[in-house]
Amino acid sequence: MKKVILILIVILGVQSVEAQQLPQFSQYMYNTIAVNPAYAGSRGAMSIVGINRNQWVGFDGGPQTQTLSIHSPLRNEKIGLGLSLINDEVGAENVTYLYSDFSYTINANDDVKIAFGLKAGATSYKLANDFLSDPTVIVDTYFNEKLDRWNFNMGAGILIHTDKWYAGLSAPRIINHDLNNDSEYKALERIHYYAIAGYVFDLSDSFKFKPAILGKYTSGAPISTDVTANFLYNEKFWLGVSYRINDKQRALGFLLDFQVTKQLRMGYSYEIPTGEIRPYTSGSHEIFLMYEFKFSKDKLKSPRYF
Repeated sequence: MKKVILILIVILGVQSVEAQQLPQFSQYMYNTIAVNPAYAGSRGAMSIVGINRNQWVGFDGGPQTQTLSIHSPLRNEKIGLGLSLINDEVGAENVTYLYSDFSYTINANDDVKIAFGLKAGATSYKLANDFLSDPTVIVDTYFNEKLDRWNFNMGAGILIHTDKWYAGLSAPRIINHDLNNDSEYKALERIHYYAIAGYVFDLSDSFKFKPAILGKYTSGAPISTDVTANFLYNEKFWLGVSYRINDKQRALGFLLDFQVTKQLRMGYSYEIPTGEIRPYTSGSHEIFLMYEFKFSKDKLKSPRYF
């Protein structure tokens, strides 16, 4: 199996290296800072979010992704700072992202805020140590000399939002890294473009409805679109469905999360692929935790829906 993975990495080098995309999440609306730096500090309090995703359970070498982010406004609430770490493993490949975020917000009017953000950090791409040390596998020195290193990158984004809706555009990676002059291996990272939007509808005193959408585009890779519909009951329980469209792959998801306290929130999602991989996996599981340090009573009385 390891030899097969290595052969696929070499044969599909242009696709897997040139079109490398950021990991995908079903609960992307709680991890917006990973793709849009303008989100930093937008929740009005220090926010810590952790997500663990096991994709395509039962499929050997399926993606395993963990992310941890923290962001907060400063004393001058127009400025927000953030830090995010993502670890993504797919088969023998391992990609680590470590980025910091800066945002500056202006008030367009009493309700609408416009935030501008910058992101800077580095990405590491390498093969797993147990794979490289396997005596039965012959690994080209290319992977050790060219891929096992950190590459600096930066990005930018804009986010327009009120208490009821948001919309944003971003490119979290804007530098193309050429690893060598060989046409077979062109780049580790390509520019990623993201578009996000969401709205909260008041259905009654107890129920709210929040549709959201996330679109992703990278040169050399198919456009991916996530559409999500969530219902909120009594400001505590979220229940929803999601649907992802990505070239030939489709995925249907179910989401549930609970506001345990005014500061702690936890959620779970289960996703079923409907494409060609469906016979080989039982689905994907994702768990997230969010904790917010809300220091004032005013902020405790003002729930955030995104």
